[in-house]
Amino acid sequence: MSPLFPLILLHITVAAAQLRPGHYSKTCPGAEFVVRDVMEKALIREPRSLASVMRFQFHDCFVNGCDASMLLDDTTTMLGEKLSLSNINSLRSYEVVDEAKEALEKVCPGVVSCADIIIMASRDAVALTGGPNWEVKLGRLDSLTASQEASDNIMPSPRANASLLIDLFGKFNLSVKDLVALSGSHSIGQGRCFSIMFRLYNQSGTGRPDPVLEPKFREKLNKLCPLNVDQNVTGDLDATPFVFDNQYFKDLVAGRGFLNSDQTLFTFPQTRKFVKQFSINQSEFFEAFVEGMIKMGDLQLEQPGEIRRNCRVANSLSVNTFSVLKGWDLNRD
Repeated sequence: MSPLFPLILLHITVAAAQLRPGHYSKTCPGAEFVVRDVMEKALIREPRSLASVMRFQFHDCFVNGCDASMLLDDTTTMLGEKLSLSNINSLRSYEVVDEAKEALEKVCPGVVSCADIIIMASRDAVALTGGPNWEVKLGRLDSLTASQEASDNIMPSPRANASLLIDLFGKFNLSVKDLVALSGSHSIGQGRCFSIMFRLYNQSGTGRPDPVLEPKFREKLNKLCPLNVDQNVTGDLDATPFVFDNQYFKDLVAGRGFLNSDQTLFTFPQTRKFVKQFSINQSEFFEAFVEGMIKMGDLQLEQPGEIRRNCRVANSLSVNTFSVLKGWDLNRD
């Protein structure tokens, strides 16, 4: 080991990365095309996987910022976020990000962070299913560690009500409008019976179903999720689960929200007006959704970071790792 190594360690500076569009324009100009290609193939292979990957941005950015901490596997000394209460048996399709990272490492080794892959892939999931396309800001570093405890303490339950969600999003400087628009991510994808059993059979401890549920929709959910069901059985989050549109909001107005945390957006006064607006005007929803995704993507903490070679594992400590931490990687634009 070089005698300079301890000096490098002592002089590490830690700061939030400066994000901007076109961050890889010189160092990996095809990065966004590579990720889009992987997402297109994932759509053909399993359409549901796009909704799964889109959720990564939410589950990553809300826990210590957008740093790909949620992608880290557990180690003997660290409990990661994959087995946290909100992620276990819920988040899936990690292999899609692995494929994107592998493809990028072939053309631009050591350049594109896993955190940025999540941001690009989330955007692509929306665009490829009929939603808006937008320019993403890039330049994030990957975390060196993860925290199951932080994920457990931050991520909301499907039982959450609008008041709790407003408070949570407010902690990240996300407005009530941002909350409602970003909840529209449930325009695509599916949810588990586990998440709605209480709504169907014991809402608020009453031993009865949620009275807000539209009767025919409740009957449909009862057939999907009877009391003896395997609670990992899934149902559509809205009536058009493979198309990113404003049907989700139309369903909430009609009392056909799958999750309690969704339906409560229509029953709560502060959020109801935005649900109504978005149910009528899809373009307004798209515009608000993009604004919210960009704001969420800006969430960062001042902490050490690196460009992982494998999104599931932090790099071994080395001079190269420390040079990235300090911003000495001359290959980065």
